Amino acid sequence: MRCGLVRLPRRSAPKWTPLLLAPLLVAAVVVPSTQATAGSAPAPATARLIPEPSSVQPVDGVRFTLQPWSTITVPNDPAAAGVGKYLAKILRASTGYPMPVLHWPLLSGISLNLGGPATLGKEGYRLDVTRTHVRIQAHAAAGLFYGVQTLRQLLPAQIDSPTVRPGPWTIAGVRILDKPRFAWRGAMLDVARHFRDVADVKTFIDMLASYKMNTLHLHLSDNDGWRIDIKGWPRLARYGGSVGTGGSPGGWYTQAQYREIVRYASSRFITIIPEIDTPGHVTAALASYAPLNCDGKAPPLLSGGYSSLCVRKPITYSFLDDVIGQLAALTPGPYIHVGGDEALNTPPADYNYFIGRVQEIVHAHGKQLLGWHQIVSGDITAGTVAQYWGLAGSTEDITLAQRAKSLGAKLVMSPADKIYLDMKYDAQTPFGQDWAGYNSVSDAYDWDPATLVPGIGEGDISGVEAPLWTDVLPTMQDVEYMALPRLPGVAEVGWSPQSAHSWSDYKVRLAAQAPRWTERGWDYFRSPEVPWSD
Repeated sequence: MRCGLVRLPRRSAPKWTPLLLAPLLVAAVVVPSTQATAGSAPAPATARLIPEPSSVQPVDGVRFTLQPWSTITVPNDPAAAGVGKYLAKILRASTGYPMPVLHWPLLSGISLNLGGPATLGKEGYRLDVTRTHVRIQAHAAAGLFYGVQTLRQLLPAQIDSPTVRPGPWTIAGVRILDKPRFAWRGAMLDVARHFRDVADVKTFIDMLASYKMNTLHLHLSDNDGWRIDIKGWPRLARYGGSVGTGGSPGGWYTQAQYREIVRYASSRFITIIPEIDTPGHVTAALASYAPLNCDGKAPPLLSGGYSSLCVRKPITYSFLDDVIGQLAALTPGPYIHVGGDEALNTPPADYNYFIGRVQEIVHAHGKQLLGWHQIVSGDITAGTVAQYWGLAGSTEDITLAQRAKSLGAKLVMSPADKIYLDMKYDAQTPFGQDWAGYNSVSDAYDWDPATLVPGIGEGDISGVEAPLWTDVLPTMQDVEYMALPRLPGVAEVGWSPQSAHSWSDYKVRLAAQAPRWTERGWDYFRSPEVPWSD
């Protein structure tokens, strides 16, 4: 029996009309903080926030309460204004307040301000809670967005409700100064084995955004299915994408749907990284087009085993040029992921030749090469990123990571025995895999990317990314159950300074997140490691 919560249906947010605003502004007064009901004082900020901020200073004797006449003030900047509109939509749904987004401050409300010091970087922010205002200051709009995620966690969990709740919406006085440890903080969603539609991908994006993660890697092709429409190669999606693992229902994204995923992610400051897994894991492509096979014969869909593109055939590179070129045009982010793992049917000499050719194609389309860490056995150039998925103590994996460093490549840390989210939590987990062992909630949190691999330090690492393979996860509820509660821990590993990491403190803060997941209808695993409050 599932141990998580029942997934709640999505409900539409209430609407408001600007006609409500005028009388509210006329009557506006600042209500003293003593108006809050007895027992409504929020828990200390450090008991709620994930990721742990760089600096949190409580301000004694101060409370801010969101009121029906509160406003959101934004600078005259399109990206910053977009953050204000995003926040207003969330607050309107749960409070029922109009929450107008303005360019000038009024008596009480939330202000988003650019012009913060350059030392904050593009993602850092400062948040101040006073009696009359919440002020978020950043050097760039991304910092404002991350400050908004902190603000949401400072408010009661019901702020994330899709329907109106009574409040009060009170925050204790605090000053927070915060910026990330690593620039790359993300997750991978495998949509090749079991297809996830656009709405499901948006739900996953919202999970990442809630914890200040900024990268979503989409595994768009594998043996089991091809999930993106490519002009000139229609059978890739229509035939290769017609099924999923075990003959499950297939599906694919039109290019318009993919653009919508990119747009939605961008509105939450998340970069999409598309992956076309090559030269192995290509049965869906080989089944779709016989000429891609060395013998010119297409295998059946879902024929199993290892596969390989025909490395010495010119059509292979015409095919990849079309696929990579179209993905590059659709994806504004800097990377194209070419896979490169488990190419067991590709001889080493052919594999090295292939990596050189596909690297040229990626560069020709103005992108940087990204692949699983086995790609560094080829002649990669400096600036390539290798995604490390090795197991602790694996001599081969460690050697390849060290080679990546020697070639000038950066590493994204995705250790399978720490943060593969498809691994079972423990022996009792009702589904998932265990080939890399069990990845408990504490395992996913209690590690340091900068000390994981001998010879690989913080300066060699771009960041962290948690892969979620869906071989045995057919539904979105399964995805949620395996992501939560481990995903927030990966986010904190990527964001917070290592000196702030404490499992005993973190598990209490993690328990405080559960009501928020319930409000948003997200399933999760009630790990016995975490002191849940209900």
